[in-house]
Amino acid sequence: MQERKRKLQFRASRRGFREMDLIMGQFAQQKIEAMSEEELDEFERLLATPDWEVYAWIIGNKPVPPNYAGPVLDQLLGFRYDAHAQ
Repeated sequence: MQERKRKLQFRASRRGFREMDLIMGQFAQQKIEAMSEEELDEFERLLATPDWEVYAWIIGNKPVPPNYAGPVLDQLLGFRYDAHAQ
C-alpha cells in the first residue's frame, strides 16, 4: 500500500495545471497517509478526472456531480492550500 500511496502522491503533484499541482499535491502530502483503501480508490478516481473539472468544483464554479461525491472530495473541497507550508 505504501507504493500505491507514493505513486498517487506523485501524480497529485504533477497534474499539468499549476493550480491543481499545488492544491492536489499539498492535499496528498497532508492526507494520503491516513487514507483507507476505499479513500485511495476515490482519490485515484479524482486524479483521473480532468483538472479543469475538479478545479471548477474546488473554486465553486460548478456543482459536484452526485457520482463524484464522497468523503475524499469533501475533504478536498474543504482543504485550503497554504503557500508557506513545506
